[in-house]
Amino acid sequence: MKALDTITAKFKNLPSAVAKKFRAIPSELAGKFAGAKEILTQGNGKVTASMLVMGLGQLIYRQWIKGFMYLFVQAAFIVYFVLTGAGDLFGLFTLGTREGNAWYGVEGDNSVVMLITGILSVFIIFLYIMLYISNVKDAYRTQCAVDTLKEPLSFKKEVGALLDKSFHKTALALPVIGVCVFSILPIVFMILIAFTNYGGDVVPPALVDWVGFKNFGKILSLGQFAPTFFKIFGWNMLWAVLSTALNYFAGLGLALLLNKKCVKGKAIWRAFPILAYAIPGFITLLGFKFMFSYGGPINYYIQQGGGEVVGFLGLDAKWTARFLGLGVNAWISIPSTMLLATGILSNVNTDLYEAARVDGASSWKQFIKITLPYVLFATTPVLISQFIGNFNNFGIFYFLRGGLYVDGYFLASDTDLLINWLYNMSIDNNYYSIGAAISLVIFAITSVISLTVYVLSPSYKQEETFR
Repeated sequence: MKALDTITAKFKNLPSAVAKKFRAIPSELAGKFAGAKEILTQGNGKVTASMLVMGLGQLIYRQWIKGFMYLFVQAAFIVYFVLTGAGDLFGLFTLGTREGNAWYGVEGDNSVVMLITGILSVFIIFLYIMLYISNVKDAYRTQCAVDTLKEPLSFKKEVGALLDKSFHKTALALPVIGVCVFSILPIVFMILIAFTNYGGDVVPPALVDWVGFKNFGKILSLGQFAPTFFKIFGWNMLWAVLSTALNYFAGLGLALLLNKKCVKGKAIWRAFPILAYAIPGFITLLGFKFMFSYGGPINYYIQQGGGEVVGFLGLDAKWTARFLGLGVNAWISIPSTMLLATGILSNVNTDLYEAARVDGASSWKQFIKITLPYVLFATTPVLISQFIGNFNNFGIFYFLRGGLYVDGYFLASDTDLLINWLYNMSIDNNYYSIGAAISLVIFAITSVISLTVYVLSPSYKQEETFR
């Protein structure tokens, strides 16, 4: 009851903590814009010149290389925006106005390409704005140096600073741009697809259009998608909780067992789970699928014993297939938890156990009061990542039972998770917009759960407890 009261109190305090964070936003923004206000009110004519034309203030201060570099950036941006940028940005809002017709040889607008190039144009505009701001700040820094009778840094010295004091910025510039183009851009593209009617019969050369939140309404309201969504969502949550708990506590129990002094040949016993973990997961899954198939060795021995063939993974094997999936996932995941717990348990202060034994605490009490809090404190972030991984575990049921569509489910089976249904919808059946909407729902669910659990956990609130 005490633990329950503590958790309840934390949940009651959560809204006030969130409200406190939001109340602090205006003051943080004010601090951010204080520098801009200073530049606007105290900047001289040369700073104003850099506001009008990038690099002009630097050229007036005779910083030729830097000034011409900024001027070239502005000229290149203007050329890009006039030739293609403005059209790409406009296409992001319209997604095309001319529909193609192969019969008459009319090449229409490709809405998907226009969406991608439109997002890229926004990235380029954002990069230009950042360079523009840096140009104004640099001109103001030069003004401050001149006003205080200091010599402004030469271009050579600034390059030296970028390779010394600010080397982290130089080293990270190219990777950040790469992440934006190759990681963030596809994510933004997927998010925006969720608000279009792309998929089904609406694929290029047909024009795609913005539909707002209609795809989310299709998932959550009555229709062909909603019943399947809620069935799969309920099973997905149950699967994530059960598989995470099973893998975590089984791995912890195995680590505790192998840490016992009475266990002989510990290295050999640890080797068996590690071998299971070292084998690629999809090979293990395909092996289990064959073992439990109609013609596999399990059914062979059942028949040899006089029994009938059992459809462990058949159309009617709902809970049988689900429990089998839990077992196979445990076989694959428990070794990693065991290795993690083994390393953590080796750092537990043994004096705590000695004191507990002197006080007459049983082994179970020692586990509840010492071992479990310590391990949970150290592994809460890992536990959350395991929960997210299990929630989005695509491979388990795809390799064990993929390709089955069961009655009462729209393009899914009764063992599919949301990630499997997303795959069936988007890849196999062209419901791209619905699939993107489902992926956003998955992201919202997993992010809210993981952040809430982490913020309420001792790993976040009591960082110094076990130090």
